[in-house]
Amino acid sequence: MEPTTRAATLDDAAAIQRLNRDDLGYDHPLESVTEALTEALSSPRDRVLVAELDGEVVGYVHGEEYRLLYERPMVNVLGIAVSDTARQRGAGRALLTELEAWAHSRGAHALRLVSGDTRPGAHAFYGRLGFAPVKTQVNFRKPLERGGIP
Repeated sequence: MEPTTRAATLDDAAAIQRLNRDDLGYDHPLESVTEALTEALSSPRDRVLVAELDGEVVGYVHGEEYRLLYERPMVNVLGIAVSDTARQRGAGRALLTELEAWAHSRGAHALRLVSGDTRPGAHAFYGRLGFAPVKTQVNFRKPLERGGIP
C-alpha cells in the first residue's frame, strides 16, 4: 500500500511526539509538542504534513517560509521523521514532494534542510530526491535565562 499525506491536526500531536522520540532521539514532552503544533497550525508561514500507512501516522514534515536579506525565499524543513517500520515505503518522498508543492505555491525557490552528520542514511535519501550539500556549519546554541543575559 502507498502512503498518503495530509495536513496535520492537533490530534496528530502524540504521533509526532512518538516519531520525535523514537526516530529522531528527541524526547520532548507531549504538552510541548502540542503547544508547538498549535502555533505551527495557526501560522500561514508554516506547513505541517503527516504521512499515513494503513490509517496510522508513520511520518511528518514541518516546513516554514524562510526569508533572508541575501537570498531569494526558501522553505526551511524544520523537522522530518519517518518511523523505522515505514522506511523505504515512500512516506518520506511523499512528504517532501507535498511540501515542495506548497513551497512553490508560496513563491519559494528552494527547500532547505539541515541534517546531523550522524545520519548518513538520511543524507543519501535527500540526495536521491535532488538535495545537494552546499556547506558545512557548526550549530551554536545559547540558552536564554529568564530575566535576560546573566
